[in-house]
Amino acid sequence: MNRSVRVRALLALAVIALSLYIAVTVPVRLGLDLRGGTQLVLETRSTPTTDAGPEATDRTLEVLRGRIDGLGVAEPTLVRSGENRIIVELPGVQDPKQAADVLGRTAQLTFHPVLGTADRTDEASRPLPKRPREHVLPDEAGTPLRLGAAALTGEDVKEAAAQFDQQGGAGWHVTVDFEGEGRAGWARLTGEAACHPAGDPARRVAIVLDHQVISSPQVDPSVACRTGIRDGATQITGSFGPEEARELSLLVNGGALPLPVETVEQRTVGPTLGAQAITASAWAAAIGTALTSLFIIGVYRLMGVLAAVGLLCYGLVSHAALAALGATLTLPGLAGFVLAIGMAVDANVLVFERAREEYAARRRPSTRSALSAGFRNAFSAIADSNITTLIAAALLFFLASGPVRGFGVTLGIGVLASMFSALVITRVLAEIAVSRPRVRRRPRLTGIATTGAVRDRLTRRRSRLMRRPGRWLAVSAAALVLAGSGIAVRGIDLGVEFTGGRLIEYATTGPVDPDRVRTALADAGFPRAVVQSSGEAGLTVRTDPLTNAEETEVTGTVRDLAGRADKVRDELVGPSLGEELRRGALIALAVALGAQFVYLAARFRWVFGTAAVVALAHDVVILVGVFAWLGRPVDGVFLAALLTVIGYSVNDSVVLFDRVRELARRTPGVSLPDITDRAIVQTLPRTVNTGLGAAFILTALAVLGGSSLTDFALALLIGLVVGTYSSVLTAAPVAVRLHRRRRPRQPSGRT
Repeated sequence: MNRSVRVRALLALAVIALSLYIAVTVPVRLGLDLRGGTQLVLETRSTPTTDAGPEATDRTLEVLRGRIDGLGVAEPTLVRSGENRIIVELPGVQDPKQAADVLGRTAQLTFHPVLGTADRTDEASRPLPKRPREHVLPDEAGTPLRLGAAALTGEDVKEAAAQFDQQGGAGWHVTVDFEGEGRAGWARLTGEAACHPAGDPARRVAIVLDHQVISSPQVDPSVACRTGIRDGATQITGSFGPEEARELSLLVNGGALPLPVETVEQRTVGPTLGAQAITASAWAAAIGTALTSLFIIGVYRLMGVLAAVGLLCYGLVSHAALAALGATLTLPGLAGFVLAIGMAVDANVLVFERAREEYAARRRPSTRSALSAGFRNAFSAIADSNITTLIAAALLFFLASGPVRGFGVTLGIGVLASMFSALVITRVLAEIAVSRPRVRRRPRLTGIATTGAVRDRLTRRRSRLMRRPGRWLAVSAAALVLAGSGIAVRGIDLGVEFTGGRLIEYATTGPVDPDRVRTALADAGFPRAVVQSSGEAGLTVRTDPLTNAEETEVTGTVRDLAGRADKVRDELVGPSLGEELRRGALIALAVALGAQFVYLAARFRWVFGTAAVVALAHDVVILVGVFAWLGRPVDGVFLAALLTVIGYSVNDSVVLFDRVRELARRTPGVSLPDITDRAIVQTLPRTVNTGLGAAFILTALAVLGGSSLTDFALALLIGLVVGTYSSVLTAAPVAVRLHRRRRPRQPSGRT
């Protein structure tokens, strides 16, 4: 074992040992879509006196943090997003109505002297004509009270707490302690009230929350006139239950929000749905990895076995990286983790195919020297293809939001981990294996000393695909017309994320006819509701934005027809946010295509960059068109799949153009069509083997991943097929045509 192998071996052992330690000791943080809970996106609104800028939003966030701490939610998360949005994650909270109510209320708490009762004909809250500082509000029993100007506000309150008095018989009540000037103010207010006889309404003190009298207790007879309660404390009594008393104490403690807030997005996922997603994805990962490993072993024999070991190490390193970075694993992120397994195979396939070429081309072949040359010659294509995928992952992170952003993080970590497992771990294992005497005596055992069935057939047929590139472009144009007609005829079914609205998913005891539910909802006043089956026993209802009362009516209608219908998912997106997300999706798509073009033009030539981007646009239109024909929703998860397809498709183009560039250096003067034909023959085995390896993973994800991941896996499967075709039979013909227009210049080897 030479020095370089020893260094790589020590590095691999160190990383595996550290990853194993982290995986055992540091748990991965699960997103709300996997562990259940509620996510709210709140948007602050400007007032005549306060602008909804970053500073005011930060103050609002701190008030909200105090309220949430009082709710007793385990591991809540509050972060500011942009200038005036706050993202709140509440694990385990399944009642978004209560959470939104507690967080959004302004809690304007005031204490007023009661001047007397008013005639019931007086309109509540209207100032009396002769006493403009007075106003009328009904007390807890509905009796109109004439209230004086506020003597104290919530800012004078030090602390409030919900307590239960078993001995005194007061039941649940809220104690309020005053501080600073509030102590003297409370003594003055109660002292003036104590001057009135018992039973007189003027002996009461009104406690008003958000222009509503929540309590108006009489001052105890033991309190002296003009003296009042001097210890700075009081009790708010009433017919409180434990939840009401607790909520009131939270609002009083939190104080008034500096700015009013509006819920622009709300997502609630039941813990059962999250657990099912984890189980389904785990099975998909296990079965997909097993099938991919068996396929790689069947093609590459001993090297395939070592690649399978590298896949297991990849999974360990990726898991440890997610835990160490504190990244949140979301449902799309979990799918990205599974998808990256298929992508991890790509680097190994590139190396093994280059090693096969080197072994076949040498007069005195050696598996050890062929393997070293394979790693050396494949590095450029591996680096280029993974960088393009990292570009897609970075765009998802910076331009997407919510769970889709988590997918970008997972995908980026998976790409880096796959490169390490292929170029370090698998390489160490392979170099040690081929140096063994028993393996050297049986070179065919390695899987390198054979060219493979795909390459043999292509070589015998002497493929001349680029002799007539126009016919392949005609096929691509026909596919574009067919897909485009789907967009024109059926239209794009934008998801709730992009249009705004509410999406509710129910788990029912048995199959329910969506048409019956749709008719019933139309009769109930929801004619635009879209009802679809979800899985074997489930139902999804998508409507315009609903109030909580309207949502209750929709749920009641569904339960009338389905019997038992449990809500497992509830998403609400405001129309302004939907428009913003839709605009962001288009920007992300445009930036993705532009970034790929800039990178490819700089790494290769503008001809190849343009050809690759044309192929990518071809893939995007076809994928969107197929979803239009199928009537599937185009949402944030579809955007994640689309950008992944862009990264995956450009991988094939990069590998092909990398080989074209290499052959152009070796054989100057040969025409680009002939060079491209040779490059296709040499790279197609890699394309086929990598595609089949990824197809096993995606098929397992589509079949076993559940309703939440079916569309995601379907989009990737379609993109895999279309991308594999377009990289060879769209990108290459476009490059040949563009090159012919620039004659007589020959293809350059400039990098």
